[in-house]
Amino acid sequence: MSFKSRLAAFSTAALLSGHGASAEEAKAPVIVFAAASLKNALDEIATSWQQESGQTVKTSYAASSALAKQMEQDAPAQIFISADLDWMNYVEGKGLIKAGSRSNLLGNKLVLVAPKDSTVGIELKPGADLAKALGEGRLAVGNVDSVPAGKYAKAALGKLGIWDSVSGKLAQAESVRAALLLVSRGEAPLGVVYQTDAAADPNVKIVATFPADSHPPIIYPIALTLKANEAAASFLDAIKSPKAASVFKAQGFTALTEK
Repeated sequence: MSFKSRLAAFSTAALLSGHGASAEEAKAPVIVFAAASLKNALDEIATSWQQESGQTVKTSYAASSALAKQMEQDAPAQIFISADLDWMNYVEGKGLIKAGSRSNLLGNKLVLVAPKDSTVGIELKPGADLAKALGEGRLAVGNVDSVPAGKYAKAALGKLGIWDSVSGKLAQAESVRAALLLVSRGEAPLGVVYQTDAAADPNVKIVATFPADSHPPIIYPIALTLKANEAAASFLDAIKSPKAASVFKAQGFTALTEK
């Protein structure tokens, strides 16, 4: 069913229903839990959909790991967008998402960033001396055991034979945007984030891009949770629409699903 059809069906159901619970549901915001790296694009998409639908959206941005754990503790999320397959697999394994609602939404790239006035230069190839480029500073990354961007970073650094030389020089952050902020503020000379994060912050620049084969493909899956209503389903359709795809692409994402 298209976004317009879902919206029409939802609006009709809301008007015909005489139950107070349905009226309250119609006014309640759609709750979205989304990976921190999606903030700029998803905020724009949500603003547009709210204007068109008359509904409201509330989005919680954090590391996918933190959001998944909150959902496991009965957080009210209706839509979940993870920055990797692992955490979507986790919540699906817990029986928290609606069957048949999951799809792969976006792709991204992993990059090395520095403050915009940095003179650091390095080619990310096997055996690259990243430790030397760091000097006395630390490498800002998402937590390498739980945050998707951190996990991708560890995998890439390991594949390139760089991990052992920098594993003791990490500044691990609670999300990829927190890692980005360390570099943006000049608190870390280098950081590993997504290409889209670098594009969102004028105070950083991309020094190098990790080879695509140095880490698992970066895929953002999306799904409805068991708490989703018709409004949430309509917003999910909007997120997967060609209109939204153009917003994601403008931020540097690769759109994997268009409806």
